[in-house]
Amino acid sequence: MLITRIAEKELKSLAGQFKSVAVIGPRQSGKTTLVRMAFPDKAYVSLENPDTRRFAIEDPRGFIATYPNGAILDEIQRTPDIFSYLQQVLDENQGKGRFILTGSNNFLLQENISQSLAGRVGYLYLLPLAINELPGDTPGELPGKRLSANELMHKGFYPSLYREEEQIDVGKYYTNYIRTYTERDVRMIRNVTDLYTFERFLRLCAGRIGQLLNMNNLAVETGVDNKTIGAWLSVLEASFVVFRLQPYHKNFNKRIVKMPKLYFYDTGVASALLGIENAAQMALHPFRGSLFENMVIVNFLKSRYNRGKTNNLYFWRDSLGTEVDLIVEESDTLLPIVIKSGQTITEDYFKSISSWLKISGMKKGWVIYAGDERQDRSNGITVLPLAQMSTAYS
Repeated sequence: MLITRIAEKELKSLAGQFKSVAVIGPRQSGKTTLVRMAFPDKAYVSLENPDTRRFAIEDPRGFIATYPNGAILDEIQRTPDIFSYLQQVLDENQGKGRFILTGSNNFLLQENISQSLAGRVGYLYLLPLAINELPGDTPGELPGKRLSANELMHKGFYPSLYREEEQIDVGKYYTNYIRTYTERDVRMIRNVTDLYTFERFLRLCAGRIGQLLNMNNLAVETGVDNKTIGAWLSVLEASFVVFRLQPYHKNFNKRIVKMPKLYFYDTGVASALLGIENAAQMALHPFRGSLFENMVIVNFLKSRYNRGKTNNLYFWRDSLGTEVDLIVEESDTLLPIVIKSGQTITEDYFKSISSWLKISGMKKGWVIYAGDERQDRSNGITVLPLAQMSTAYS
């Protein structure tokens, strides 16, 4: 069963504007499936294949000449020398969308593109499935099987887990995903020799979801220095495992927190690192609220990327502890969002967002929670169930 991706429209649009398009995202997020569906007539070349990769490395000119009409070059960061040769071919041909490049290493791909293909390539970031991409009976609703919030957080959003014909065990999927990542991708980006310590660091990061990023504390608990922690965080960010949510920079005459918060690109990976084995365990887990918050925030990020937009997401917290979980910046408008993992609406849901609306002078805000009822309050605050979350960014 093929899952239709919202980003396909933006991908085709970019291919009509740029000579080449780079689709970047974590491993197994659906990049290959997307580009092959969008461009069925293009030759497909996987540079994960050792023989193909050897040809591209040893004779890049001959390799590119094999595809006079262009091609899909999958995991192109594996052959960094090819970018200079691609530049010449693209410059000699005025056609659009000639080569479609995919990669799961943001750092290596961006570095090579900026050196050789700047101005010739359009970018599309593809993350795992958004909630409104999950297969279901009604667009925008949860899947036909009506997965609960706990089931969604535990299962995560990698497309392979939602293909009915595959029936993959979630626990085994993430065990192998993490092992492959630490043993292969980490060493490709940076020569990490102590993989045991790195994996411990990875699990410690999972225990800090939604918290302010204190690198000194991480260094002490991991047993390495601050410089190493900084380098390892860069590895996690470059390979789309974690991202930092920055604090909103305007203070509205308040003292505000200036440290970023840490989140994972997929809650399934984070749940596995935390040792959560099923949805029942998730329901009682102390990190349930943090994982729910993570799931909502990254879904907003997916929505931005699927439409070809940049990351415009922040959080806000003042020195007194008043906090808005998510601030979406659109031109001169700020959209505040508070995220609650409970299923019952209480007055506590509105305290921080009401306070922020008074401070900022904005008139509208959202509360996203794990319940089922939508409420449009007279104070400008709308309460949205998780399944209707796309209403807030459509």
